[in-house]
Amino acid sequence: MITTAINLNEIAVEYKEKTANIKKRIVICAGTGCIANGSMNIYHEFKKELTDANLDVVLEVNSHECNGKDKVHISGSGCQGFCAMGPLIEIFPNDILYNKVKPEDVKQIVEQTIKNNEIIDELLYQDPITGKKHKGQNDIPFYKQQKRIILSDCGIIDPEDLAEYISKKGYQAAEKAYLEMEDVEVCKTMLDSGLRGRGGGGFPTGKKWMLTQIEKDPKKYVICNGDEGDPGAFMDRSLMEGNPHRIIEGMMIAARAIGANEGYVYVRLEYPLAVKRVRKAIEAAENAGILGDDVFGSGKTFKIQVMEGAGAFVCGEETALMASIEGKRGMPNPKPPFPAQKGLWGHPTVINNVETLAAVPLIIRKGPEWFKQLGTENSRGTKTFALTGHVVNTGLIEVPFGTTLREIVYNIGGGVTDDAGEITNEGFKAVQIGGPSGGCLTEEDLDLPLDYDNLIQKGAMVGSGGLVVMNKQSCMVQIARYFMEFTQSESCGKCVPCREGTKQMSSLLDEIINGEADMTTFELLEEVALVVKKASLCGLGKTAPSPVLSTISKFKEEYLQHILHKKCPTNNCKALADISIDAEKCTGCTACAKKCPVGAIVGNKKELHVIDGDLCTKCGVCATTCRFDAVLGF
Repeated sequence: MITTAINLNEIAVEYKEKTANIKKRIVICAGTGCIANGSMNIYHEFKKELTDANLDVVLEVNSHECNGKDKVHISGSGCQGFCAMGPLIEIFPNDILYNKVKPEDVKQIVEQTIKNNEIIDELLYQDPITGKKHKGQNDIPFYKQQKRIILSDCGIIDPEDLAEYISKKGYQAAEKAYLEMEDVEVCKTMLDSGLRGRGGGGFPTGKKWMLTQIEKDPKKYVICNGDEGDPGAFMDRSLMEGNPHRIIEGMMIAARAIGANEGYVYVRLEYPLAVKRVRKAIEAAENAGILGDDVFGSGKTFKIQVMEGAGAFVCGEETALMASIEGKRGMPNPKPPFPAQKGLWGHPTVINNVETLAAVPLIIRKGPEWFKQLGTENSRGTKTFALTGHVVNTGLIEVPFGTTLREIVYNIGGGVTDDAGEITNEGFKAVQIGGPSGGCLTEEDLDLPLDYDNLIQKGAMVGSGGLVVMNKQSCMVQIARYFMEFTQSESCGKCVPCREGTKQMSSLLDEIINGEADMTTFELLEEVALVVKKASLCGLGKTAPSPVLSTISKFKEEYLQHILHKKCPTNNCKALADISIDAEKCTGCTACAKKCPVGAIVGNKKELHVIDGDLCTKCGVCATTCRFDAVLGF
């Protein structure tokens, strides 16, 4: 059982002594994305090829396999971040990162890199603009432009190895909080650091803890909110998969701060790998005596359970989440009372999201002043983002608050792509930030320092950190409709403004996209959006209209083109599409004319055919029939 500081140090020393026997380490990305791309097949192929090459393979550092010298350690990791290039393989101490690795590449890696220290150029990352090959993370622009603090160990350590986490100074901050600090001191440290909630609201973490700490109720709870429901967001999932012990340690410190003896990790059912690794980490911490009845010999108790949510977006809201844990339907309740006063089963409760808790051990260990050096005056530290959409380098990134959108999209993201995936210098149109609760930023916002306050002023929000890049071929009315359909389907239905308002907004957007709208439709859409924003019960409803209001504000002319001229500027709306036949590609084969159900296509054989716009129903039969891709507009 671990009860003193010397025990943690002994485990760290023992781990380092054993890893001193390791000559090479192969780290295979085993996050959800790379696993879906076949990384576990690569892992098993490495085991086979290393054995066939008569190399001494280590699968678990703490086993007898680590005895002796010149070992090759193979392990999985969490998400390494560079998702566009997966599956990823890192080799230490060479600091080589191979990308888009396939099982058939493994034999060559073993023969050339593991045995002979040779670099395989064709497996290195190649910059699509400069053509330059890059050896490893320290050399690749995608990583060099970031400041990976929360993600520092994610993608490197084995998430299922407690000893490796301890060797990286893991649980030292929790030990310090329990043995050397008073509860008020822990709260004040968080307040002094300027850490704000990374789940979207941005409420000061230290203040939330203090409000719970002053409550006299002897029973209190800590909840880790891992119910990450934004489309395109995977920051919390990646942290839980890649460094679960950091989350547990953050919860322990929160429990010490408020006087809690029980905690819950609330994870959505769609994250099975995160659930598995968090549960395994909790079990390992319990077996080691880190969690339990006598935390670090302090006489204090703290135990954690994992609760799997059913995947309802509304359960990301605090009161709905607690209702779900209690076995009730996940529906929000009015505030006050706030969870700090009356939370889970009526007891004071602190709820922090995964990324917030992951920052806590670093702040306790390194001090609030260290943390305050990063970010802006009112938004301290760093923020992780899931960078997706029309961008070259999709993946998981981390940057200090105050980083501009231009730096993220063009330096880290590598630039904007067209619909065919090719880089286009003039292609940027907008970024949707903050998911369904957020808003869009445009070209005029490219040099805006991203932080909580700046984004709110622009009608957007940090949210959990989803960041979807859109090119000029994107229809903003369709983007608004996409997010509105999502929030409508995820509304719990408890309050009328959200339940009915999101449905009406979705229908009004459909009218615009289908060419059935007039200016009354547009005015009503904006009016309903403002009512839903003001009158809804919880945060989901209050922010549900944000994509609509944001796109109306930034792209009003595009809406008017749909409504007044019955034309989609991007030609994405089928009902408004300008259907024509390419004169250069048309061979006059008559296949399209024969298949057209309304006789809208005319033309003689071996001559250019023409589509009659008045007759055309835009069914798309001509486009699917044409063997020469001559039909434009679909």
